[in-house]
Amino acid sequence: QVQLVESGGGLVQAGDSLRLSCAASARTLRYDAMGWFRQAPGKEREFVAAISWSGSSTYYADSVKGRFAISRDNARITVYLQMNSLKPEDTAVYYCATASNTRDAVAGACSYWGQGTQVTVSS
Repeated sequence: QVQLVESGGGLVQAGDSLRLSCAASARTLRYDAMGWFRQAPGKEREFVAAISWSGSSTYYADSVKGRFAISRDNARITVYLQMNSLKPEDTAVYYCATASNTRDAVAGACSYWGQGTQVTVSS
């Protein structure tokens, strides 16, 4: 059974940074695109960032461009989301997910999802 486990969330102040991690249990996932999504209270889940299996291509939502950076370590089958200059509107549960390619990852057409990690940014 494939498992994705997110970690690194927490309570921070506006302007602070956090680094989220998502560890996958299956070695085959090293060839999948990976994505990060978030869902704020009362809102639909939205795309945040995606990365190709090789790490050579990355995609971001306009709201996080220039502040967030996605990366991956295929040896550890782990994807990261470095979040800088955090804003209160970044408060949400953050989920990682896998997809066959980055187009599917951006669209949210993902095969496996993690349970999520809470990020709360106070003003």
